[in-house]
Amino acid sequence: MTTVYEFKLPRGYLDENGGLHIKGEMRLATAGDEISAMRDPRVLSNQEYFTIVLLSKVVTELEGIEVINANLIERLYTADFAYLQDMYNRINDIDPPVIQAICPRCGEIFTVPLYSKQET
Repeated sequence: MTTVYEFKLPRGYLDENGGLHIKGEMRLATAGDEISAMRDPRVLSNQEYFTIVLLSKVVTELEGIEVINANLIERLYTADFAYLQDMYNRINDIDPPVIQAICPRCGEIFTVPLYSKQET
């Protein structure tokens, strides 16, 4: 069973010295990761911070960076943050995001997944 997945950020993390870091690894999440993220004081005061704390726990490597923490995750470009959120959902087998579509023939509105779970 694969528990660690490599990734390549679309833009890359730009550190304070101007170094660009693109390749990294993410591991599968555990129940403990989610529970400890929910208990984090930053999350308790602002639920929107949950994903940042959670990603800081499961992103285990970013080339050339010694410590992955919430401060680093919040400094990612939006495209990279969205990429990691999507990757987290895919590797942890969370339902893919859906969009609403309209049938051009009958006008019925329905939802369509943006990708299938097999594409991970």
